[in-house]
Amino acid sequence: MHGSPYTSPDRPADNGALVHDQALQIEVRLTEAAIAEDFLAALANRYLPERFFYWFPLSVRAWLSLCQDGPYRNYVRSNALVRASVSQVTGALPEGPVEVVSLGAGQGTKDFHLLTELAAGGRAVAYVPVDAGQTLLEMACAGAAERGLICRGIKADLTNPAHLSGLVPGRETPCRLVLLLGNTLGGFDPLDMLRRLRPLVRGHDLLLVDGELQNDSDTRAGYENPLNRAFAFAPLRSIGITESDGALVFEPRTDVRAGVHRLGKYFRADVDLALRVGGEPFNLRAGERIEMNHSGKYERGALLKLIADGGFEPRAEFLSEDRRFLMVLARPRP
Repeated sequence: MHGSPYTSPDRPADNGALVHDQALQIEVRLTEAAIAEDFLAALANRYLPERFFYWFPLSVRAWLSLCQDGPYRNYVRSNALVRASVSQVTGALPEGPVEVVSLGAGQGTKDFHLLTELAAGGRAVAYVPVDAGQTLLEMACAGAAERGLICRGIKADLTNPAHLSGLVPGRETPCRLVLLLGNTLGGFDPLDMLRRLRPLVRGHDLLLVDGELQNDSDTRAGYENPLNRAFAFAPLRSIGITESDGALVFEPRTDVRAGVHRLGKYFRADVDLALRVGGEPFNLRAGERIEMNHSGKYERGALLKLIADGGFEPRAEFLSEDRRFLMVLARPRP
């Protein structure tokens, strides 16, 4: 991101507009109009990407409920790993001001462990949460404001190269800690995403990324709990599809890379559906599917190889108590 994070960003946003509030500063690269248009196009293609699962108010409520519940182990694992490793992670950063860039920040809960530690150590800290969901992004920015932190949120699509290019550091940008937590990497093509992120991390910056390990019956069971199913179904309920209209199916899928697995999900209509979405007709015949975003799982060696192939080298590893979640602190390879 060009310019100093310690000054107010009064320049126009690239490909968007700048939204000012007394407490919040949010730069909008991904507009609500664009999201709505993309959602209609995605429905027409019978596929819902990652960002739509955090867009509707019903989805936000379902996500927040999921994060508070023990059965969704990935949130618990990721949050616990960050909390337990804050001293080691922050201690690995060079002295001086630091900018924490959180990609797919959500409500920012995990980020605050690191931000609080940095601020308590007397560091000048700037927080840059990045997310496609307006409501969750506002929560992250509000949480930062409550803690007295300098914060500028960026509403953006991580799959859009133009949006990512606006996050490339400028000459005045201080040392960075870039976060990609909560198995967010697993929602995309992991190698492609890591390579896209490489220009955002300079030689003295660090990347903190995590992923779910293993791929077995326990993995699938973690997604079959009622709260996770409610979260996965929320975008469909938001347009008038109910559980009685069909089935939400989770299934393991293969990946072209050794040691990388995918847990896919889709909705299968059991009855003909005639809906109106945003004023437009949307029809789904019995037997048709709406594919949804997948979740990536890894063997340890495969995740480390992806990080290396993406242009990074591990500096430290942190493993969850149940050995099913790995967090890696990495620096760019020369």
